[in-house]
Amino acid sequence: MSSEILPAFSETSNVERKQDLNEDQEENQKPGLGEGFEPISKRQMKKLMKQKQWEEQRELRKQKRKEKRKRKQLERQCQLESNSEGSDRKRIRRDVVYSPLRLIIDCSFDSLMALKDIKKLHKQIQRCYAENRRALHPVQFYLTSHGGQLKKNMDENDKGWVNWKDIHIKPEHYSEFIQKEDLIYLTSDSPNVLKELDESKAYVIGGLVDHNHHKGLTYKQASEHGIDHAQLPLGNFVKMNSRKVLAINHVFEIILEYLETRDWQEAFFTILPQRKGAVPTDKACESSSHDKKFARVEGGLNSDSSEEENRNELDSPHKEEKQDKENSTESTVNSILH
Repeated sequence: MSSEILPAFSETSNVERKQDLNEDQEENQKPGLGEGFEPISKRQMKKLMKQKQWEEQRELRKQKRKEKRKRKQLERQCQLESNSEGSDRKRIRRDVVYSPLRLIIDCSFDSLMALKDIKKLHKQIQRCYAENRRALHPVQFYLTSHGGQLKKNMDENDKGWVNWKDIHIKPEHYSEFIQKEDLIYLTSDSPNVLKELDESKAYVIGGLVDHNHHKGLTYKQASEHGIDHAQLPLGNFVKMNSRKVLAINHVFEIILEYLETRDWQEAFFTILPQRKGAVPTDKACESSSHDKKFARVEGGLNSDSSEEENRNELDSPHKEEKQDKENSTESTVNSILH
């Protein structure tokens, strides 16, 4: 073999040796079963693919979010332009005329109520506060004898009450800072019926829920303290199928409505819930007279006895007990009988 062929052969063998070394290094870098590496599972592969797709679509998502924000801005702008509600609210707030009438919720019955009734009282107070803030003629709103279970429940479930506006929340009894001659307690047991509201007075609503267990308590308290008392003229304008028992917020809202309309009947029928089955007294009288005439035609000579049977059925103690049971769960205060 000549000397010229030997260098060429050695160079070729060196190149092949380097390639073999590179291949060995690549194979050594690959994960093997015997070197402590585990093969990638299908689930891991899916996760890697999803992550890769997520990163690739990042810019697309940013663009979509920008378009969504712009679309919402345009929708809000169109709504403000087409809907006059915003301007109406501003107009209403400018037209608000505060009434000097003081409306007090007497919370001195805290110890007479269970926790579930305290929670109902709290919700009714929240409703009164909200309605007074929206009213055209808001009253001077007072919570008195505020403490005990009620305050604890408000602290736990409605911490924002400490920031309420246009309300006087006092731990003292109302008699400690309002003159006796200015007070009128609204109670269903009072023989006095209000004809109109005197805005120089302070009207008290008993903050007592589940009134059935303590009938006559507010009237007794007002009488013992020598405080004037009265009831709303519900019976003069309204005939109801159910017992004439109203929640605290209903009494509160009726007074707000009357201050705006100066019409008791409109106030009652605007606020009373439909479940009460309220109808105007004049229509109720017409309906009852029509029923009597119909009974005479149907019953002939026995109309008197049939009317007596119907009367006994309506006045039966079972019906009254059923009505009492249905209404015992309602939040009640100051049942308005007439």
